[in-house]
Amino acid sequence: MDDLNGRTAFITGGARGIGLGIARACARAGTTLALVDIDEEALAHAKTELSGLTRTETYVLDVRDRQAYTRIADRVESELGTVSLLFNNAGVYDGISPAKMNYALWDWMMGVNVGGVYNGLQTFIPRMIEQDGDCYIVNTASAAGLATVGTGFLYHASKYAVVGLSESLRAELARFGIGVSVLCPGPVATDIVHNTQRLRPEHAPTHSQGGAAVLERAHESLNSLGISIDAVGQMVLDAIRENRLYIHTDEAVAAAVKARTEALLSALPSVLDARRGMSAGTDERV
Repeated sequence: MDDLNGRTAFITGGARGIGLGIARACARAGTTLALVDIDEEALAHAKTELSGLTRTETYVLDVRDRQAYTRIADRVESELGTVSLLFNNAGVYDGISPAKMNYALWDWMMGVNVGGVYNGLQTFIPRMIEQDGDCYIVNTASAAGLATVGTGFLYHASKYAVVGLSESLRAELARFGIGVSVLCPGPVATDIVHNTQRLRPEHAPTHSQGGAAVLERAHESLNSLGISIDAVGQMVLDAIRENRLYIHTDEAVAAAVKARTEALLSALPSVLDARRGMSAGTDERV
């Protein structure tokens, strides 16, 4: 997909962080913006900033709410035209210890990070197929969806799911003319840690003092070492134009991905080993 000018983009989590970076890049490319977020105040700030570059409308939505998602999608296409660029970007982070895990936290994280992505896909893929393709979808996962690094087993699980979903969808949607990429960012200068801690469900387990300290260090690390949201936004648009499946922002997990791949390959039984096992079984029966 070379020309993004005049298209309509639907961006969840679009009021801040990576979503805002993607919105800025799209605005510079002449794309009409439908920014979707749970934070009404942040949406207002984003609209003020971006309206000078392109037509921008904002919509308050919890991506877990399927009925509301459909209503918002209908409004967007009525007000801004057919959506041909879908960015399933909304996400939350939590690094709770397995010793304190509970269902409330699981439902919340999977509901936003995986369910929110699927709700976007379920809402827009049938519409994209009906308009004969020429559309593109970007799902935001994480480098944590490629290899297990650091803490946050629930977060890792949710992002592994988004990677697998994106990989399989890319193959199946290609025949409809719909492209798919998965964004796997490393450290990015966002406020995701603090923002999502304010959104934690009422019955989520509280962090221990040590766990809270780990989260604070993660927040500081992201903002001191992470690349800018604008750099990520441009990377995303470049990947769309080049129809690339994976979008990486750095090489931070390269060693971990290599180690995981080697471990997977080494665990596969060779054809020769399988035949030897069958022969041994036959000999034993004789």
